[in-house]
Amino acid sequence: MSNLVIYDSIKKQKLPFEPLKNNTVKVYVCGPTVYDDSHLGHARSAIAFDLLHRVLKANNYEVIMTKNFTDIDDKIIKKMYETNQTLDEITTTYINAYKADMRALNVLDNTLEPKATKNLEAMKNMIENLLEQDIAYKTSDGVYFDTSKDNSYGSLSKKFDEENSQARVEENKEKRNAADFALWKYAKEQDVSFESSFGLGRPGWHIECSAMIKEHLAYEDTPYQIDIHAGGADLLFPHHENEAAQSRCSSNHQELAKYWMHNGFVNIDGEKMSKSLGNSFFLKDVLKSYSGEVVRFYLLTAHYKTDFNFNEEDLISSKKRLDKLYRLKKRVYGSAASTVNKELKEDILNSLNDDLNTSKAIASIDEMINTANEKLNANPKDKNLKKELIADFMFIDEVLGFGQSDAYEYFQFGINEDTKNKIEDLISKRNEAKKNKDFEAADKIREELTSMDISIMDTPNGVVWEKN
Repeated sequence: MSNLVIYDSIKKQKLPFEPLKNNTVKVYVCGPTVYDDSHLGHARSAIAFDLLHRVLKANNYEVIMTKNFTDIDDKIIKKMYETNQTLDEITTTYINAYKADMRALNVLDNTLEPKATKNLEAMKNMIENLLEQDIAYKTSDGVYFDTSKDNSYGSLSKKFDEENSQARVEENKEKRNAADFALWKYAKEQDVSFESSFGLGRPGWHIECSAMIKEHLAYEDTPYQIDIHAGGADLLFPHHENEAAQSRCSSNHQELAKYWMHNGFVNIDGEKMSKSLGNSFFLKDVLKSYSGEVVRFYLLTAHYKTDFNFNEEDLISSKKRLDKLYRLKKRVYGSAASTVNKELKEDILNSLNDDLNTSKAIASIDEMINTANEKLNANPKDKNLKKELIADFMFIDEVLGFGQSDAYEYFQFGINEDTKNKIEDLISKRNEAKKNKDFEAADKIREELTSMDISIMDTPNGVVWEKN
């Protein structure tokens, strides 16, 4: 098996992965701001770095996977006024909804899930430290970070200029520099606010991640606080740039992360996904028509760094590709697992160790499916092959997160319990008719099932069915 290499967004090249300490890997992924349901951008990021989590584990690392929840923000406060709900009611609702969506996508549980509101002391301490050094300063509307005090500011994104700066967003003539950004926003009338030594208010967005990394993850005796910092490409500037600056300046110039990884955008039919364009697909809407596993598989067909053009036509084609895996899985249904095919395992891990090359890994799986079907056609009773294939499916699920469903239930997605009961009842009646040699009645029942878009198959283990 080849060693893991990952593309570092800052150095703009693939680098061999070497953890800061021993066999432990500390990963921090920027999580959602919980004021609304998850969209496909959230799904893309979650699946990309869940894959990283799985590949690190496959390389025998102990992974401390951390994803935060931003549960105090202008958008959340706006939602409070619109809905007359409390901050806690809104954020709890959407955190629970996000977690349910992640389960549907077969995303592994995180080790840590810090919330901004539970880490205010860590943020205040960091701001106080920066104020003491005169790297932060007060204005009439908050506390700001002085970007001119950080000689490395702009080193992450390599694209800093006045046009890209947050200056356009945060117009304030009291700021020392146009690029300076808010660490703490003083309370406005009816605002959600918290006490601090530097004034009543609430944290800026960027300080949250820096403070939570320092509080929960940071090494103090290494050049970097954590191994890997990850998030969407849209976070590189200004969010990650500002995070890195705060962390450097409050920790005697210890850098924030050894490796930075960013996933590409999700476009809807060619347009960058954006609520302002009205084309932001909520994940919950997609999951009504397609299983989370199908969505996951589709998103994994493209490399995590590339922009992804999401459209239903390609989603359907992708599902048909995954269907082939499950049709093979049905052929070995009921077999026990033996040992995963050594060559398949090596091919998949070598592909994934090359900066998570899912396209190549899935191509190896396609080849395995074709070869296995040919062998089973030649020898349908090959027990050793069937046992090996069960182990192969388990390995694929372990490292890629698909293929875990029951072979028959996979093809029953989208059918409610009442309809399932009706189908099972019709199959029982057909079995009875066949037993009584009433083949006309049996054929009529099959026709009725066909009209319901249901295919039935008579197998040695009984009748099985699936949705067409």
